[in-house]
Amino acid sequence: MTPATVREWDDEEGWGVLDSDETPGGCWAHFSVIEMPGFRFLTPGRKVIMEWEEGEQDGYQYRATRIVAVD
Repeated sequence: MTPATVREWDDEEGWGVLDSDETPGGCWAHFSVIEMPGFRFLTPGRKVIMEWEEGEQDGYQYRATRIVAVD
């Protein structure tokens, strides 16, 4: 798992971008991979840990496959 910080998040569209040292340029993230009960969303500045893979998604080289909030 890689530590990351939420750069931006769009609740209406259900996706955002996470920043980590291992994913330069940002990692695309979708609400469906967030592990939390109820409505799944993130807020800018929130710390998370994530698993990710290489793959083109909306202009980003990386996409998250699992996200867990740590704060």
